[in-house]
Amino acid sequence: MLKFTRPVLALLLAVGCSGVTLAQDAPALPKILEIVREYTKPGKSGAAHEKTESLFVQAMARAKWPTHYFALSSLSGKSRALFLTRYDSLEAWEKDGDATEKNAAFSAALDHASQVDGDLLDETDQSVWIRRDDLSLRPKSDMSHMRFMEISSYHVRPGHGHEWNELVKAVKAGYEKSVPDAHWGAYELLYGGDGDTYIVLTSRASLAEVDRGFENDKQFVAAMGEDGMKKLQEEISTAVDSIQHQLFAFSPSMSYPDDAWIKADPDFWRPKAAKTPAAKPATDEKKDKP
Repeated sequence: MLKFTRPVLALLLAVGCSGVTLAQDAPALPKILEIVREYTKPGKSGAAHEKTESLFVQAMARAKWPTHYFALSSLSGKSRALFLTRYDSLEAWEKDGDATEKNAAFSAALDHASQVDGDLLDETDQSVWIRRDDLSLRPKSDMSHMRFMEISSYHVRPGHGHEWNELVKAVKAGYEKSVPDAHWGAYELLYGGDGDTYIVLTSRASLAEVDRGFENDKQFVAAMGEDGMKKLQEEISTAVDSIQHQLFAFSPSMSYPDDAWIKADPDFWRPKAAKTPAAKPATDEKKDKP
């Protein structure tokens, strides 16, 4: 997100993405993800945070900025918001930052928004991730109708990268055979935290899909068999030292989505403000009352 295009801050974040571009001739996953994480102070999330974040959205819209991002609000864990921006390369990320610096009016608007928004925040951090196609499974390209994100983070023990890659590929193969609609995207951390950190994220149109996901897991377990699952658990214990699973909701009011997303689902990404009923003209009887 452009509000933090300066030096990358320290972070141990695990977020993947199951597709953030709608172009049919482009990869389902962006090559590079920049992720900003904002922890709000107690009582400062929700509408209060949405209001300050709207300053960034307004600045981007006024400048007709070509780089877009979407926001996620936490439904589990500490109160926080994630802002994900996609780039084709690190060079594209650099050029976006350079263009921001050269646009004085735009930079000033972002600086002002940062000051106002900062009053609500307890902590912020930023990270940069690279796509791992070999660890991803059928990532969705159209996320315009998605409403939730399941986010899983994995930190691999030093020296066990090969074992990690092999066990993920085994899990991927198992889901390919047993669960036809299973999908996820995977990224590896480049900058902003401990090495050997990987992220996996699955987009969902509803929480009912999450319920069905639990049933899909049962199908996977059945397909692997008792011996296969035992071996898999042993490999995970050897290769991975921490795992987290979190749930987030898409936040349209804090997002600056591209036109394709808005066109695909305008009621969600750009809902029309409710009109206030016009006041009825006062009758002669009411005019005579004090």
